Amino acid sequence: MPDIPGAGAGWFSVRARWGYAIAITVLALDQVSKYWASSSLHYLDPVVVTPWFNFMLAHNTGAAFSFLADAGGWQRWFFTVVSFVVSGVILVWLARLPSSRFWLGVALGLILGGGIGNLWDRIALGYVVDFISLHYGDWYWPAFNVADSAISVGALLIVLDSFFPARQ
Repeated sequence: MPDIPGAGAGWFSVRARWGYAIAITVLALDQVSKYWASSSLHYLDPVVVTPWFNFMLAHNTGAAFSFLADAGGWQRWFFTVVSFVVSGVILVWLARLPSSRFWLGVALGLILGGGIGNLWDRIALGYVVDFISLHYGDWYWPAFNVADSAISVGALLIVLDSFFPARQ
């Protein structure tokens, strides 16, 4: 039998199914946590948890760190299209991923789930619900959510995975 590159890959391969399961889990955790934040917190009114961590409901009409948040509305549809395209690329990437690339599959699942979670908000609400606020003294990190965290961890895993050659 000839050696076929990427053998075992496909839409329903083990690696792809793991990626989908991670994405669905992230999506569910993200939406449940955003529902909790939206129904329990008051807009821009912080609830102190620790001296460096608050829950604070915020609505982000832009991208990461509120990039283009005040752009006038066109950014909602721009980021919606970008999210659809990136999600499609990740779905194809997962389907073609060799079974030896476990951590890359985890990373793609995290990014896919987080991206779809924020995409859902953007389509349904016109903004992304953020509610986690970290700070030190008077320095505040922009508010974020579970989806943003998953995307960030996924991106970090992709970078780390790039340092290790794929097993043959």
